[in-house]
Order: sequence, then C-alpha cells, then structure tokens
Amino acid sequence: MASEVAPKKPVVYIGSQDLARRKCQISSLLPSNKKRSMIVHSLVSALGLMASEFSSARKLRVITPRKATYKDLAVYHTRDYLDFVLDPSKSDGVDTDSVAADTEFGLEDDCPPFRGLPQYVQIVGGATLTAVSALQQHLTDIAICWDGGRHHARKSQASGFCYVADCILAILALKRNIPKAPSNPPSGPLPSHLSQKTRVMYLDLDLHFSDAVSEAFYSPKSSSVPQILTLSIHHAAPGFFPASERGQLPNVHSPDFDPFTLSIPLRQGASNATYATIWPTVEQVKNTFKPDYIIVQCGVDALAGDPCSTFNWSLGEEEGSLGWCIGKILTHWAGRKLLLGGGGYNSANAARAWSYLTSIALDNPLSLATEIPDHAGFPLYAPSFTLDVPAGNMTDHNTRDYLASIQSCFDEVLVALHRRLNP
Repeated sequence: MASEVAPKKPVVYIGSQDLARRKCQISSLLPSNKKRSMIVHSLVSALGLMASEFSSARKLRVITPRKATYKDLAVYHTRDYLDFVLDPSKSDGVDTDSVAADTEFGLEDDCPPFRGLPQYVQIVGGATLTAVSALQQHLTDIAICWDGGRHHARKSQASGFCYVADCILAILALKRNIPKAPSNPPSGPLPSHLSQKTRVMYLDLDLHFSDAVSEAFYSPKSSSVPQILTLSIHHAAPGFFPASERGQLPNVHSPDFDPFTLSIPLRQGASNATYATIWPTVEQVKNTFKPDYIIVQCGVDALAGDPCSTFNWSLGEEEGSLGWCIGKILTHWAGRKLLLGGGGYNSANAARAWSYLTSIALDNPLSLATEIPDHAGFPLYAPSFTLDVPAGNMTDHNTRDYLASIQSCFDEVLVALHRRLNP
C-alpha cells in the first residue's frame, strides 16, 4: 500500500482579513506609498487567495501582525533614534524645535516625519518579526510579509523611504534560531550540517541596492565563518541612489573583499533574458552557502511600468521573469523562506505582482490573463484590468560581454566563498 504524502504546511500571510483595521491603515501611511498596503491586501482578498478553497495543495493562514516593542527594535536601532522616532511630538511634525534632530536622524527629504510614524515603525517592524516567528515555530516553511522589506533604514537614520530596518531585524532574529535537532541523533559528533550554526541568505531583488542591509553585515576582516550572506541584484549607475562601493561587482583581489557581502549590478533596460542569464550564478551562490533560511526582498520597482522607468523586467511566466525567479526559489530551494515587499511606486502593479507571487507560494499560480475582480480598488487597474505586468521595450544595455564579466567575476567569488566555508 502506497504511503500517503504528508500535507504541506500552510503559507503564513501577515495581514488582516478585515482590511479596514487600523493596523492596515497605519502601514498605508508611508508618504512614498500612501494607501499601497491597503491596495495590496485588498487585491489579495478580492482574488480569493485567502479563501480555503483557492488551492488544494496549500492553504493561506492569515496572521494579524503584532506591534514591535521598543526592545524588539533596539536589537538593531540605537536608543537615540528610537527615542526620537517613537515620540509622537517629534515625528509628526508638531515640534518645530526638532528640525536639527530631524536632520540628524534622517527625517527629511525622502523620509519626512508624518503623523502616525511611531505606530508605523512598530507595525512594520512587528509584521516582519511576526513572519519570522511563524518560521521559527515551524508553523510554515513559507511566510509572506508584503509590508516589510525596508532595506535602506540604518541603525540611527531613516533613509530612502525606510524608517525601520525590518530586514536586518529579521536576519538577526533568524540568526539566533537553532536548527531543529534530529529525533534520533547519531552517536558521536554531529555531522557538520547539523552542528553548524544557522545560516541565513538574504536575496534582494529591488531596483535599488540594499545598502543598509549589506553594510550591516559587511565584515572583510573576519576570520570566522559568518552565518549571514547578502546578495543584492540591482541597478547601479553614477548618481543613482544609493551610492555605495558595496553595490559594485565584488573584487576578490581587493583587501575590502567580503565573500558574504555580494552584489550583481545591472545596467539600464535589464530584461527577463538578463535575469535568466545571471540566475545560474545566484543558484551557485545559494548551493555553496547552503542556507537554512532564505529572505527574499521582492521590491517591484524593477518591473516595467514603475515610475523609476529603469528596467524591462516583467511579472509573467517567461524564463527570467520575476514570477519565474520566485517560483524557482519556492519550489526548488531547500530551507524556509520569508518573502518581503520593498520598493514599487505604481501601487496597482505592486498589488498585481505580490498577489501573483502569493498564488505561486500557494502552488496554484494565477493566470496572468486573470481579470481584476470588482472591488474598491478596481479603477486603479486601468487600462488593462488584468493581472499581468508586461515587459518594457527599452534597449537592454546588459550586453553579452557585460553578463560574461559578471559570470567571470563570480567564478572567483565562488572559489573564495567555498574556501571560507571549508577552512
């Protein structure tokens, strides 16, 4: 008699079925993405992804986010920053004497103070940590938090529309996790894959370099084997935010080289074909590092149709598309996964993309021809009123020679990474 296949664990989705709840409203206050959170969760709900009958393979378990405590946030952020940003009289702009402090803590230009900021920081930080807890408690092997992914926030400064370093907080929390021990441990020393400390791989797909995350764990002089590897795939060009040496192709011959802090900078017009070409390199990095957890920052400002107007990347099923890449990670990569949001300034397209990725996580990918259901946000999806985010038609400046140079560079990186992991 054939043995029955164990049912898959549900996908944990951080949100709320009551989309008018205050927590969802707070996460929609971000000045750069006003109401985006509500638009995303509304489409996920309207498409039926929260319904138990959507997928016979996996269910979606919706968990309301908790608020991060001061202690949670202080694991990374400085107390001076938290004391300022969590004080309503300072962060909501009513304290006219705080201009100098605003500048000190980055609350200016692209990160202005706004009413509700203290609650926003606690809800977004807490949402990502709620997803982390679900993974650590073995409630799921895939957790989704589209309100997270704030990869520019620094220890004591807001930056790039990011006020809370939830990505870093997630990495630090998962780093402390102990892999589940075998039920019948072998006699003698544990095998290396059981005795090693937890390894966390952070993969960033946002258009912009994950500067704060990468730099937080950058350690070129360390002689120990780090538990964390960061890999950012992004656009880099003179004057393009953020400016950072870490965002360039790694140089294994430099004294500043760290094989655990990696970047793949792409030129303007990056397309599905570009991502399909570099993806084997991403797989090789993952295979060498062998992470227990994979955090994927799924910023969608690299998709065609975003106001940034930089890449040709599409959502669809084509090889190299965003959906194809996430499908590879969720279907073929070992380890538990955390999907976070990030950039994306066409809110309707962000909702399309993250709804589609949620359906992939549920093992029931929606058709890209799916019509947007009638719901409160329906007019935002004009003129197509379908789920697809098609590719752009700019010239792809990622030439064959440039992509070959990336592969050549990473051939050396992989050798260095292997040596560090196997001293």
